[in-house]
Amino acid sequence: MRLLGYVRQCHSRFFSVLLVRALKLIARGGSPDQLIYDWLNNTICLDTGAVFGGKLTALRWPERELVDVPAERVWYEPARPLRTDAPGGHDGRPLDLADVHGRRAVETRHAGRVAVREENAAAALEVMSRFATDPRLLPYLPPTMAPTATSSVDGYLEHPEEAFAQYARDGVARVVCEEKHMGSRAVALVCRDAETARERFGAGGGPTGSLYTRTGRPFFDDAEVTEEILGRLRSAITDAGLWDELDTDWLLLDAELMPWSLKASGLLRGQYAAVGAASGAVFPAALDALEAAAARGADVGGLLARQRERAADAAAFTAAYRRYCWTTEGLEGVRLAPFQLLAVQGRSLAALPHDEQLALIDRLVEHDGSGLLQTTRRLYVDTGDPESVRAGVDWWLEMTGRGGEGMVVKPLGALVRTEDGRLVQPGIKCRGREYLRIIYGPEYTRPDNLDRLRRRFLNHKRSLALREYALGLEALDRLADGEPLWRVHEAVFGVLALESEPVDPRL
Repeated sequence: MRLLGYVRQCHSRFFSVLLVRALKLIARGGSPDQLIYDWLNNTICLDTGAVFGGKLTALRWPERELVDVPAERVWYEPARPLRTDAPGGHDGRPLDLADVHGRRAVETRHAGRVAVREENAAAALEVMSRFATDPRLLPYLPPTMAPTATSSVDGYLEHPEEAFAQYARDGVARVVCEEKHMGSRAVALVCRDAETARERFGAGGGPTGSLYTRTGRPFFDDAEVTEEILGRLRSAITDAGLWDELDTDWLLLDAELMPWSLKASGLLRGQYAAVGAASGAVFPAALDALEAAAARGADVGGLLARQRERAADAAAFTAAYRRYCWTTEGLEGVRLAPFQLLAVQGRSLAALPHDEQLALIDRLVEHDGSGLLQTTRRLYVDTGDPESVRAGVDWWLEMTGRGGEGMVVKPLGALVRTEDGRLVQPGIKCRGREYLRIIYGPEYTRPDNLDRLRRRFLNHKRSLALREYALGLEALDRLADGEPLWRVHEAVFGVLALESEPVDPRL
């Protein structure tokens, strides 16, 4: 595991390539230290962490010989120290690079073997070793969400009719439409107390669980903030009587943490706000000049009309992203919207029908006295009933017309297969017309732009969603069966690796 420490210091693509080379070396029985003494494209890395108590290394040229001396002392304690051991599971076996490096195929119960390419594994290893939460407290990663088929409805890129029709073709008679919250995906592992976290998950240092993003990173840098949120969740679980009802000392939840600006402030400032500020600075002066020219009799009517349309689109873009931002002070203003219970002691809940899931979550929200938890609005639709489908479409139009992001359509039965045995998508997202303005740009609704965007390629994203879903189910099953950490982590790592596959990020 010393290799993971080296990776934490790496930032360039060169080191990613070197990492792949090193993993091959280790697979042949070599030592991680040989990574430091390997040449790549006539280039060699000499960083052996002297400042952290490693070695100071020099290259003798032209002999191409390396000489080194041990560091005099640890000059600076790393934030995440180099370790010679790794977290272990109940069987005492630690995590091992051989479990995840190189091209692999993870056996799953619901989709057979899921392949993980070597370069994707290398990218996941860097994220896992440098940024991710303690792997003992990372039992699951959620899959990416499949988008609905491209709509042919005038003025829309996405529309619920396509999602309902897709599930009808897959033989799903009833679906639940869940409000898509305007935040960031968060997974919460809530233990009854620190002793449970230590005994069941091997977590040291006193944490009572974890709260992390869909790529496994701690949601908050401050552990005290995380513990405060876990404490509020724990109180709601206790007051709702779920510990005893579910016969468990821990609970894994899938949720959305709001506001979006809580985690995406850099993206908002650097990308969205910059566009809004630029348009706000340019269009008023341009429109004034064109209107003055028109008043003088100049033939600028067509140009003026186009610029007015562009200004209106830019204003709609600014209004769209601002709905996702509000001021927070500590945890004041922060909201957590759970929408699925994933697992408890000895049992995966991934196949529990969504109406039962939401009933349990409603009890959590009802017994939350802190104001943290928020309910998820929902509507049930019969895919074969035109009136029910129409009601679902109207519900989506009303919600997105008020500024909502959209909805996720899910099979009511949660874990569903088609007649020929294929896994059905666990959820299809259908985003609102104005929300997509943030994703595709202020002027995406213009007919020529919509025509171009309707040719977007969706199959890769849909395939990725199903493969990640199968890996997530496998991780939950292994967790419920009490399998050792390395077995659970193998499936979790696979989800993270697939996330590095190249796919249009707007989908």
